[in-house]
Amino acid sequence: MPKESAGLLLHRRRNGALEVLLVHPGGPFWANKDLGAWTIPKGEIMPGEAPLDAAQREFQEETGHVVAGAFHPLQLVQQSGRKIVHAWAVEADLDPATVRSNHFEMEWPPRSGRRRSFPEIDRAQWFGVDQARRKINKAQAALLDELEALVADR
Repeated sequence: MPKESAGLLLHRRRNGALEVLLVHPGGPFWANKDLGAWTIPKGEIMPGEAPLDAAQREFQEETGHVVAGAFHPLQLVQQSGRKIVHAWAVEADLDPATVRSNHFEMEWPPRSGRRRSFPEIDRAQWFGVDQARRKINKAQAALLDELEALVADR
């Protein structure tokens, strides 16, 4: 059975242009990766947890911010490895410099016996949609297309 995660696609308008907030995964495996490595803030849905509740919880854990607003459900996307991502678009603003992520532990370097702590995300940034398409995980790019259609209807 594929794993499922949930996240929020924050968006705003700056000088008339649509921007989205993406986050870069923390830890040594992602340190030198850029194009295709960024993602919406998201994480695993816990047993019995509603997907939107998981998306809001994960956003707070990964950024240190609580988001309020109208949450618009987006189509499910399937990432490589079969992970299913539930996502909601929400219009909100935040300063990426104020993002504070939770941490995870892992053995690093491998087979060293030493455990180190790494942030779940190491940075957040606003991107115009065209630049976001190059930065975001390939499977999540469909969320950007859907967001553009959603905001064009308003």
